[in-house]
Amino acid sequence: MPNRLIQAQSLYLRKHAYNPIEWWAWGDDAIEQARRDNKIIFLSIGYSSCHWCTVMEGEAFSDPTIAQYLNENYLPIKVDREERPDIDSIYMQALQMMTGQGGWPLNIFLTPDDLAPFYGGTYFPVDAKYGRPGFLHVLQTLRRLYDDDRARLDAVKAEILTNLQNSVLLPTQTLSEALLKEGLEYSTGIVSAQMPGTRFPMIPYADAALHAVRFGFEQYNAREATTQRGLDLALGGIFDQVAGGFHRYTVDPTWTVPHFEKMLYDNGQIVEYLANLWASGVQEPAFERAIVKTVEWLKREMTAPEGYFYAAQDADSFVTPEDAEPEEGAFYVWSYEELQRSLSSEELTALSEQFTIEPRGNFEGKIVLQRQHPGQLSDTVETAFDKLFELRYGACIGETFPPARDAEEAKSIAWSGRIPAVTDTKMIVAWNSLMISGLARSYAVFRDLEALELATQAATFILQNQWINDRFHRINYNGSVEVLAQSEDFALFIKALLDLHQVTRSIQSEAPENQIDWLAEAIRIQAEFDQYLWSDGLSGYYNTAKDASRDLLIRERNYVDNATPSANGIAIANLVRLSLLTENLDYFDRAEQTLQAFASVMEQSPSACPTLFTALDWFRNQTLIRSTADRIATLETQYLPTTAFRVMETLPEDAIALVCQGLSCKEPARTQEQFIQQIQQSQNRYATGLG
Repeated sequence: MPNRLIQAQSLYLRKHAYNPIEWWAWGDDAIEQARRDNKIIFLSIGYSSCHWCTVMEGEAFSDPTIAQYLNENYLPIKVDREERPDIDSIYMQALQMMTGQGGWPLNIFLTPDDLAPFYGGTYFPVDAKYGRPGFLHVLQTLRRLYDDDRARLDAVKAEILTNLQNSVLLPTQTLSEALLKEGLEYSTGIVSAQMPGTRFPMIPYADAALHAVRFGFEQYNAREATTQRGLDLALGGIFDQVAGGFHRYTVDPTWTVPHFEKMLYDNGQIVEYLANLWASGVQEPAFERAIVKTVEWLKREMTAPEGYFYAAQDADSFVTPEDAEPEEGAFYVWSYEELQRSLSSEELTALSEQFTIEPRGNFEGKIVLQRQHPGQLSDTVETAFDKLFELRYGACIGETFPPARDAEEAKSIAWSGRIPAVTDTKMIVAWNSLMISGLARSYAVFRDLEALELATQAATFILQNQWINDRFHRINYNGSVEVLAQSEDFALFIKALLDLHQVTRSIQSEAPENQIDWLAEAIRIQAEFDQYLWSDGLSGYYNTAKDASRDLLIRERNYVDNATPSANGIAIANLVRLSLLTENLDYFDRAEQTLQAFASVMEQSPSACPTLFTALDWFRNQTLIRSTADRIATLETQYLPTTAFRVMETLPEDAIALVCQGLSCKEPARTQEQFIQQIQQSQNRYATGLG
């Protein structure tokens, strides 16, 4: 018999609907019930494509003995972190304080009266193993502590609560002159580092390092580091070489074996990064191929009929409909025998010359395709990939591939190829925004109209569907709008609108009656952002609106980059861009206040906040170019990281452009040589804090 979660919109929550645990969703009803019954709240947070979340769901959360004890002694609550990143952020920080590390599933125990955490962990096995305690033992021990030794529990809780409350109180200070150089160099060092273990894209750091290239700092070679990161991504097993799209990360330092889930937010950032890398002068064919294939994947598998983008695809999939459990990577990997059967000897030879292919495989006896060399792939290899694509998908090249929305659907549909991984079809504004920005940049650099069309459709959907009672909302479940927008939704969508505004200025003369004024929409949404999430006392933007924070232990202002860039870092760059495009200095003042609010973090913990440093680059080196549509269209194909454009119908006599810095403009540029020199000077005037 299903529990309460059967009514949930979230795929992640519904995955737990048939657990014997009597799960509640986060909300007033659950919290009040815990207080009435004096039960510890067991809060479990995860997401639909999380591998170890799935493992724990099938083990400890399906165990009848554990479920009985948990139901009798705890109030169990499930949260989808993709719905409520604000809740996840608070309790992840608490877990890291307790254990020094975090991850998902995030399992944490709260006292019901104040929702304060006192113990937590990630994956708990049924029985003790892997150096981890058995879950039932944990539950029994904590219940005894709660009943018999509240003084000890309260002391632990008080220390954690004090640390959490102190974490949001950041001293405001002025920005030192050398801060930009130090921060960009720090990020370059992180991208350059050759460490053992897993490899994540870490695009916020790579983006900061790309900003550093033009300054020529001496400590690290930013050009080399950013190029290598692009090669690792485009050539590695992290990229689905057959069908496009990037996996979440690799489990090894050689970028070979991925954790196979595909997240929309990674793909949006990587597309934008590779396009910028190309625009900066590194025109590697593998970068363009990766972008093209990823756009194909996005259109084929991740775009709803309404025009928005789905959230994620699982790492695991079923090999046959009879399987009880899915296998990690089954949809993506190949056996050597399959390659021999499916490809001609010429194709297999050509593939083996370009990719790491051995009969023994490189992942549990199977093969993850990883390129050995950059450059253009031969027609023979691409023909081989067409055959592998058909083996995986059936005959649907160039067609839409319908999503499997849950495990039952994945096993019950008669697929013409392999059984695909489950797709989480919810629409998340922040993640769609990252993809819109990536597509807009791809259009600017490669003039890919299909990418622009996809970006425009998604942005239009959000503008037309995500407001209820004049309030912006984060999630859309097949027409059902949920959860007030959070800071990352506001910041990233405003950025996406500004990106669209910039790359469509040169084509706005065509059918203007059908075009959206992207800049006007960005200004409108920025006003809502300022009204509901701006901190008057501390400056910067809270994670959640003031009227949506009463169930939160603390009110955070996001400045740390994780898999996605920090909301406040993106917001600062947006404010600078808005000030350039509207000539409204209130935006610039607010950008400066926000930078000062986080200056202490930038000085003390530069590894935590690369996006704040790219925002500082915008603040210090902001440049506005006024010129004709044709000239701006040419400039868009270049990498000018702190530049905004305004199309001008009339310019001073004999001038080809105006280059402006804040409140002043240089003399009108009358030759291309003078124009380029002015742009370079403007983009580099605060390279070392001596501007």
